[in-house]
Amino acid sequence: MEVIPAIDLRGGRCVRLHQGDFARETVFSDDPLAMARHWQEQGGRRLHLVDLDGAATGEPAHLEIIAAIVAALDIPVQVGGGIRNAATARAWLDTGVERVVIGTAAVRNPAMVADLCREQGCQRVVVAVDARDGTVAVQGWTESGQITVLEMAQQMIGLGVARLLYTDIARDGMLTGPDLTTSAQLAQETGMAVLASGGVASIEDIRNLAQTGVEGVIVGRALYTGAITLPNALNAAHAEMTDGPES
Repeated sequence: MEVIPAIDLRGGRCVRLHQGDFARETVFSDDPLAMARHWQEQGGRRLHLVDLDGAATGEPAHLEIIAAIVAALDIPVQVGGGIRNAATARAWLDTGVERVVIGTAAVRNPAMVADLCREQGCQRVVVAVDARDGTVAVQGWTESGQITVLEMAQQMIGLGVARLLYTDIARDGMLTGPDLTTSAQLAQETGMAVLASGGVASIEDIRNLAQTGVEGVIVGRALYTGAITLPNALNAAHAEMTDGPES
């Protein structure tokens, strides 16, 4: 299981939000490039970048910063936030990012997602399934849709999507533990590659997620506060996948 550090960008700075609330922001760094290099040096094998301003407006706001990060690193980067049309997705991919993460558009314009999967290949497209009380939320988490997490996953399979990023909004940035039940359900019932996000607070959370069958976990606040370290998280994920549950 991969452990993927997250860098959430707002106003050119690295921040974390509480439950996706833009009014509840904590700034962790004014230098996103230095932070990206730090996670690579700590052993990260992939980074997850989120353009929060883009998520709110639907237009890329950190194109230059993210392009600089991609150029400076040796590890792959995936980017999400406000990718609501094919032109924006292509613009991000042209910067050298390995994957684009699409949320709102997957609900409102599924044909675009299907076209991108055909054009770019399914491994370059990740669909973000962000849920509040089991229902998918859109528009930078400001609006709730009318579809459940599993219904969304099944629809995406039909479009050729191979990878989902599942986030429980109520847990995001709260250090309350991940949603193990839904993460396991998605991984085991859909057959898709699943990335879990939201609520990771401890090494035990990493171990528990490794047992659900998810491909990876995205970790933000717990790394920035020091609740866990990236090397320890990577070691725990590797040990759990190698040895299985501790006796």
